Amino acid sequence: MNQNQSILIKAVACSYLAVAALGASAASPAEKQEKERISAEYKMEVQKCSTLSGNPRDVCKAEAKAHEDKAEAKLESELHPSAKASKNMQETYADADYKVAMEKCDAFTGNDKDVCKKEAKAAKVMALETAKTNKEITDRKNDAADTKNDAAYSVAKEKCDALAGNAKDKCVADAKLNYGK
Repeated sequence: MNQNQSILIKAVACSYLAVAALGASAASPAEKQEKERISAEYKMEVQKCSTLSGNPRDVCKAEAKAHEDKAEAKLESELHPSAKASKNMQETYADADYKVAMEKCDAFTGNDKDVCKKEAKAAKVMALETAKTNKEITDRKNDAADTKNDAAYSVAKEKCDALAGNAKDKCVADAKLNYGK
């Protein structure tokens, strides 16, 4: 491991710790710092590609860009977690992997190239469908949790109807607090 790689690894570790320490509530400075780190890492990776030529160079650049895109998508998903952000991250991963695979296909000719491209496209389609399915599952689980919560609140509120005055008011307030109403 050379000195540049060692410094890069330390910088990555520090930036991840900084992002984790600041959390999502104070994400702006941490997000900016992390995006700068991602950009710097991308530039270093592209610079390494300059020693190559032809298709290996193109593949190297595509891999560097894919790594940058994936890192940015992961950061966004971590800073703003949601089913949609997770789906967007998975879609970005699928697209980045597809672009790298297509670049690798350029090394082939004839039927081998056609097969390579079909495999790359199929892998992308499968990854996109998985992302879509995962989001639908998460959304459905959230809907089910809301429905269960509403039912439990309804029961708790009904139990309060047996009380009167301050006791009833306190019971209803507790039910609202417990079930997020």
